[in-house]
Amino acid sequence: MTQQPHIKLNDGQIMPQLGLGVWQADNKQVISAVETALDAGYRAIDTAAIYENEEGVGSALHNASLPREELFITTKLWNNRHGSQAPQQALEESLIKLKLDYVDLYLIHWPVPQQGKFVETWKALIKLKEQGLIKSIGVSNFNSSHIQKLLDETGVSPTVNQIELHPLFQQRQMHSWNATHHIATESWSPLAQGGDGVFDHAIITALSIKYGKTPAQIVIRWHLDNGLLVIPKSVTPARIRENFNVLDFRLDKDELGKIATLDISKRLGPDPETFKLGID
Repeated sequence: MTQQPHIKLNDGQIMPQLGLGVWQADNKQVISAVETALDAGYRAIDTAAIYENEEGVGSALHNASLPREELFITTKLWNNRHGSQAPQQALEESLIKLKLDYVDLYLIHWPVPQQGKFVETWKALIKLKEQGLIKSIGVSNFNSSHIQKLLDETGVSPTVNQIELHPLFQQRQMHSWNATHHIATESWSPLAQGGDGVFDHAIITALSIKYGKTPAQIVIRWHLDNGLLVIPKSVTPARIRENFNVLDFRLDKDELGKIATLDISKRLGPDPETFKLGID
């Protein structure tokens, strides 16, 4: 099997660049999905408390014969658990469900700026890392102003910022800002929610034919070649294996440039400045 790429985070931890996302998978589906993924060669799994499938992920990991140090498990703190005290209980609940002593990456799922608690939440994560319950801490859906506030008030940088990013919404400015601050950018909804207007585009189709790969594989390769962490989600065994079968080719600079022209700033998910689900 071709060696999968890794990214070194700003705290020194090594993270697989390609992982499995499990959003919208129930506990039963996710056991099969994670088992298939691990068998295919994935070592990074991305879940969240709000997905309500941490127990399924935990069962699959528990049943796997892989050493814990070979796995990279991410979960996330939901919006209603912000503050100085709530994150510890939330993380402990996640660890019980995941059947783990620690997670490799713990993310604040959304900044919820209206709530005004993401800085004290970040301080709580810093302490949880010091306790050994988390290897790396990061954020999800944070804009540069949110992260700058964390830096200004704590001096501790997130290792990862997981944001919506796909060919129709490439977030080059945010990606560049993250890179300048040595923060890895991770793409959620990397296939634009099933290819929504991407897979049938002439540029993607032509590359698919050239490389003998599916449109999804071309798009995943585009993320990897741009230095992004990427977590395509699927519960279909064939699709899970297909999404990982992207390590035997690379897109060249000209091809990356062509895909760059597909950016139309089409956000498919919520806006981080206004999203506050779960706090009302």
